[in-house]
This record gives sequence, C-alpha cells and structure tokens, in this order.
Amino acid sequence: MPLKRAEMIERLRAVREWDICIIGGGATGLGIAVDAASRGLKTLLVEKFDFAKGTSSRSTKLVHGGVRYLQQGNIKLVMEALRERGILLKNAPHLVKNQAFIVPNYKWWEGPYYGIGLKVYDWMAGSLGFGPSEFLSKEQTLALAPTLDPEGLRGGVLYHDGQFDDARLAIHLAMSAADHGATVINYMNVEGLLKANGKIYGVIAKEMLDDASIDRASYEIKAKAVINATGVFTDSILKMDDAKVESLVTMSQGIHIVLDREFLPSDTAILIPRTNDKRVLFAVPWHNKIIVGTTDTPVDHASAEPIPLKEEIEFILHHIQKYLAKDPGRSDIRSVFAGLRPLVRGQSKSTAALSRDHHITISGSELITITGGKWTTYRKMAEDVLEIAIHKIGFEDIDPLATGSKTKDLPIHGYKEATDFNSPLYYYGADEQGIQTIINDDKTLGEKIHPSLPFIKAEIIWGVRNEMCMRVEDFLSRRTRALLLDAQAAIESAPMVAEIMVREMQKDENWMQNQIASFRSVARNYLPN
Repeated sequence: MPLKRAEMIERLRAVREWDICIIGGGATGLGIAVDAASRGLKTLLVEKFDFAKGTSSRSTKLVHGGVRYLQQGNIKLVMEALRERGILLKNAPHLVKNQAFIVPNYKWWEGPYYGIGLKVYDWMAGSLGFGPSEFLSKEQTLALAPTLDPEGLRGGVLYHDGQFDDARLAIHLAMSAADHGATVINYMNVEGLLKANGKIYGVIAKEMLDDASIDRASYEIKAKAVINATGVFTDSILKMDDAKVESLVTMSQGIHIVLDREFLPSDTAILIPRTNDKRVLFAVPWHNKIIVGTTDTPVDHASAEPIPLKEEIEFILHHIQKYLAKDPGRSDIRSVFAGLRPLVRGQSKSTAALSRDHHITISGSELITITGGKWTTYRKMAEDVLEIAIHKIGFEDIDPLATGSKTKDLPIHGYKEATDFNSPLYYYGADEQGIQTIINDDKTLGEKIHPSLPFIKAEIIWGVRNEMCMRVEDFLSRRTRALLLDAQAAIESAPMVAEIMVREMQKDENWMQNQIASFRSVARNYLPN
C-alpha cells in the first residue's frame, strides 16, 4: 500500500494498544516492522527523522559477507551474512545485484594469500554464492579495471558480492511493512516511556513536522512490547529508561567520496584489502558514479548529520591514488558523505576491531534493545529480536500466526524479477509503472530535475503521494540519491523540487523558502570544500 502519513496518523489515534512498538526507522527497525506485521501482529514504528536518515542511508552500498571480518576470524558473522546476502537477493531482485570485485596484486604473495581466502569465502556461501572467485593475469585484470595503475601489477583475484541502494531498500521495507498492515510514521519523536510498577507499557511520542497545517500533538502510545532499534542513538533511549545505565554503544565514523565514472570506467569494483589503519578500501560503481571508502574514526557524539573530517577525505584520496592510473583530487569529488556505525562496546582500543555482531538486551523494565549488526543481516536481527518479544508477551500461547518468521521467503515491496539495472527507474521495481502513469498524464514530468542528475520530476510526485516524502531533503537524499551523487547539482535542484512539492502538498511560499534553506544548510556538508 502507499505510505500516506495522514492515514498513518489516523491509525495511530484509532488503536488503543499495539502488540509491538518499534522505536527507530532504520534498517533494523524497518526489518522488525516487516517481520512483526507479516506474523499478524499489530505493529507500530515511529522514527524521529525520516526513514533511514542516519546510518542506514550512508553505507558502502554493499550486501556482503564481509571480507575483512573473514580476515579477523569472525566466521560466525561471515557465515550468517553470506546466508542473508543470498536471501536478500532472492527477495529483492529489483534492488540487489551481483557485483564483481577485483583484488589487485602488486606483491608476489598477494595472489595466493587473497585467492585462498576468497575460495574459503566462496565455500562458506555454498549454494547461496554469487559466483566463483578466479585468479587473473595482469592483462585480464587491466581488461576488467583499465584505470588500475599498471606499474608493478602482477595480476588480481576476481570475486563476487552483492550491491544495493540502501535508502531505497529502506523505503521499500517501510512499504512492505505497510503492505502487511503495519503503521509506520516518520518525524515522530519518542520523548518518554510509559511505566507502571516499574514496567514499560508504551511510549510518549511527539509530532516533529513544524508547519502550520500539522498538529504538533503528543501521543500516549500503549504497547505490549517496546523495542529500541535506534542505532547510534540507542543509549539515549536506554537512559530514558534508566538514567544511570552504562552506555551500550560506541561509535565510529566512516566516510565515502563520490567520483565521476572516468576514474573507474568499468562495471567491476576494486577492493584494496589492507590500508595503514588495517581497513579495506572499496571503489565501487554505483548509479553511474564511483563510491570510494571507507574510514574508521572513533567519535563520541551521535549526530543525525555527521560531518566528514578533512583528514578523512585526505586519507581516502591518498590511498586510492596509489592504485589508480589517474589520481583524483579534491576538485574531482562530486559529494562526500559520512555515516556512524553503532558498535557494541568492547575491550578493543580500535573501533575497526570491534565486532559487527548484533546484541540484544532486556532491561529490568522490559525495554527490549537491539544494536550493532549491519545492513546485510537486518532480516536475521529482526527475527532474533522478535522471538524474544513474542516470548516475553506470550504470543506463542495466544496466536499461532505469531510464531515463526515469514521473512525468509517474503518478497519485498517492488519485487521484480529480471531487473535491468541500466534502466533509469530500475530501483522502483514493480512501482516503475506508477511513475510512468504520472508521466503519461503530464509529459513535462518526464523532464530531468537537473542536467547532471538522472532523476525526473515525476519521481517527486510519486515520492510525495506514495513514499511519505515530507521534505525537500527526503527527496534529494533518500527517495532519490541526488545529494550523495552530486551535492552541487542537488543544491541547484532544490528550488524546483520545493516548487513541485508545494503544489502537490498544498503548502505556501514560506514553507518552500524554509525547505530550500534547510536543505542547503544540510547539503553544504556534502561538498568537498
């Protein structure tokens, strides 16, 4: 079903008690909403910002087992992630695709060392593998990645992993949850927890959209189970429950730079297996650009809009320049974006060494918290936390439909087989026809929003009508990926996007100017300078 916020608010007001209330609309929270709703549970999800505003829209765009976790010896995480990678390809073939990678070899030992490791990676994937790894000669390596620096190149190892569009998958998970009866609401902030006799029985949430047409109401929301799935903001909800609780999460910042395709004019990605901070570095084709990342910088403050540091940008440029025939500079960067990883606190002094396994806790007040993990394993995380929630409230004794996750074989909204990933609107899947209908009604809506961007005006209409696109930033950052692909072009597009949204949403001139100014304020941090 389409996501219409006014209808979701009406449902929020109409329901006396929910089975499950999820705080957080990123990958984990949305996955829980899909799982819970598909089991027949009365499900509500509230998100303070927009869906996937935080970490979940700022990834390296990979659905992968994690080559670096294999290096670290975390076999359990890699096995689980490889299994989930295969499930996600099966359930969302319109958003997930097979991506070939080359590990270039410049030293004599790198070919056998990485080759054997990647053969183990293939073996671990089993029947859910995306394709076998191969040893490549220097000539074969350069044929697949012609802009690799040829000096000293001995050959390479080719392997396969998955690629996706993270924010688009998040929106389609929100739509999947709604398709199964869930109520999902963005811009709804949890300000407090409802308690009786020391036990949580719901939350207090407040409307965050601040324009004249919307009631800034607070809501007392009753629920049999409350799940904290707020990623890097996990501790703020935990401290709402118990001000003295120890922090559960530590954070690291990873940034990515976006370059024009000329720096890697190939469909094959590059993986550099070891930088001097012991991370891997990716250069991945994505939406006709190249994403290069990532860094690992410890941070101590959670932010909805983390800002890339100058030294992080220099770090990535320095390392990728070692491997490309043409050295990219700051002026070549089209956009730079930062994301925060929620890592469960451990003994390691390095955040790069902390595990990406997920972690579930139940407080004395029965607040259920899930944190850690990664995009690839979102479905398993949801299944694990729901098993705990269902056991806690005794649903397995009440409703047999609530037992057993359905999501291993559940197509995600927009499901479409045989996707042409070169098609301009491929990421809508089965919804592409709806956008074509909008264009058929008004041919001018088939025009691009900017000469340097592939997105068209009809997508604005579709986003407002069907995907709960409430702000200019929602459209330019997450309903499309304009801000991540070319920040300057996105800034230049903002007035036109705002003008179309004003007409569609029946807003006024004041709203439009506020939206343009707000977006420009956010977007400036995506410019390399």
